[in-house]
Amino acid sequence: MSDLFQPWTIGDVTFRNRIFVSPMCQYSAENGFPNDWHFVHLGSRAVGGAGLVMMEATAVTPEGRITPGDLGIWSDEHIAEFKRNADFIKAQGAAVGVQLAHAGRKASCDAPWRGGAALTAEQGAWQTVAPSAIAFSDNAPTPKALSTDEMAEIVDAFVDAARRADEAGMDMIEVHGAHGYLLHEFVSPLSNRREDEYGGSLENRVRFPLEVVRAVRRVWPKHKPLFYRVSASDWEDGGWDIEQTVQLAHWLKAEGVDLIDCSGGGNTPTAKIPVGPGYQTGFAARIRREVGIATGAVGLITDPVQAEHILHSGQADCVLLAREMLRDPYFPLRAASELHGEQGDWPVQYERAAR
Repeated sequence: MSDLFQPWTIGDVTFRNRIFVSPMCQYSAENGFPNDWHFVHLGSRAVGGAGLVMMEATAVTPEGRITPGDLGIWSDEHIAEFKRNADFIKAQGAAVGVQLAHAGRKASCDAPWRGGAALTAEQGAWQTVAPSAIAFSDNAPTPKALSTDEMAEIVDAFVDAARRADEAGMDMIEVHGAHGYLLHEFVSPLSNRREDEYGGSLENRVRFPLEVVRAVRRVWPKHKPLFYRVSASDWEDGGWDIEQTVQLAHWLKAEGVDLIDCSGGGNTPTAKIPVGPGYQTGFAARIRREVGIATGAVGLITDPVQAEHILHSGQADCVLLAREMLRDPYFPLRAASELHGEQGDWPVQYERAAR
């Protein structure tokens, strides 16, 4: 059997293969609640044979949403709909998880298909927050710099969200520390100009994300995996880079993180990113090698042979697919056939199509 289809156990959770559905915002929720769109979208990827289906960036507070259409888990009332999705996904043989997030200064925006611009007051805009009062771009609103008391409230919100995720039956959670959202904003010197204990040195800039992870790990069951998504580089001079990410990964490992989900960019609108097939797999390989922690590779992984090579060559322990899973929800079933001529984990209702 190929490396891609070797089962993998972390804690008490076994993933049937190493093809994971990356969290992908759908901007289609109302008041944070998943609806039929999410149920069909996520459920079809579980039916398609993925090892893990991760629900999109899910805000821990209403103000932490990128758009009004983001999922949220800031209330106990959200639990039942998340559980509905989790129950169905697990019934298809996939593990299920959710990415917990706060958008920071990139919050309060319209949906991408309407341009993604900052909301106006008439559209219900809210005050964005960040480590420092630095706007994301020239045409973005200036965020409010968080006080330490407000930061403590956000830590508590992550903790409450993790508890709700457990009650909803999630097998794993991922703390979102990438793509220019709040936790990434803290670690990058481009967005963090604080002069207190949360700014300046590397140790200070990572302090708040580590506080979030430490608090979440205390309430998240020890037998369930905890992932952390990083942007391993800002792709900007003077910004966050892979060397700093490696050190952060050491500290995250010490706090009980099981896997580093290795992405990049998102913290500035001017970054020059060398996009191409597998362009970020080197991040996963270096962190895996130098830190001794499991990693996930992301970024234009579109072909079964390419995915297999990433694992077989030791660059990562799993691949997280996004756009390719939108194009082909049954990518894992196709990959099983192409790589070793096996049927794959087809649902019994579809088996006649597998022959």
